[in-house]
Amino acid sequence: MALNGKVAVVTGGGQGLGKGFAECLLQNGAKVSLFDVDEKTGETTKATFEKEFGTDRVVFCACDVTLEEQFKDALQKTVEKFGGIDIVCNNAGIINEGNWEKTVAINLNGVIRGTYLALNHMKKENGGRGGVIINIASLAGLGPFPTCPVYTATKHGVVGFSRAIAMASAAAGYGVRINIICPNFVRTAMLGALTSEEQCGQFFQLQEINHKLLDSYGVLEVSDVVKAFESLVLDESQNGAAVSVGAEGFDYVKFPTAEDLKKKSNM
Repeated sequence: MALNGKVAVVTGGGQGLGKGFAECLLQNGAKVSLFDVDEKTGETTKATFEKEFGTDRVVFCACDVTLEEQFKDALQKTVEKFGGIDIVCNNAGIINEGNWEKTVAINLNGVIRGTYLALNHMKKENGGRGGVIINIASLAGLGPFPTCPVYTATKHGVVGFSRAIAMASAAAGYGVRINIICPNFVRTAMLGALTSEEQCGQFFQLQEINHKLLDSYGVLEVSDVVKAFESLVLDESQNGAAVSVGAEGFDYVKFPTAEDLKKKSNM
């Protein structure tokens, strides 16, 4: 998928991974709509990108991914500004075990909402141009993160939902690929949640587990994850794929097939 002239949406695009994804897209010639609930950060990032890439290639839309109408309006503004949507990255996420309902609302419901609303604009049966959706999960979407069980649940949900909707999109002929990124710990503001009593909630007392996991897996830079993102966007052969990103780079996750599960059930 050549990115020059394509139109992309990145949720949580004002900072961290979202900012990194947006910069990558702009460097490849795309136009980018930054969605973020933090208006000050979003406007600052927009201004930074405008200086480097021009005022006609980036827009900021204040958007809380938990609010249906606000999300719809932001997508519509993007279409009106740029003429369509080709790429969507559902990146917005938090760690907050102390407010697990909010964590589910943003991390899982926000990704589902973003995927469905994006498909309304992108799928070919609606006159869309097709394209690709990248949903951001986590290493916690592939295995348990014991100090953050609700975060773990949401990221497992992102992986499962994305794989299923990718198959549905292919079967229905939407022309939209859906893929998933599962990074290890990344050096962003979210990393600070692991040392916050408010955000760790009742599991704050298990800090030693976090320390051991950080020592074991290390901390990635945003640029490490951006490489995986760029690959999944560009590679048109990948649909329903998940990549794990670690200290040694990124690799495709090998999930059990239906045949594998059938063999196990017959053992």
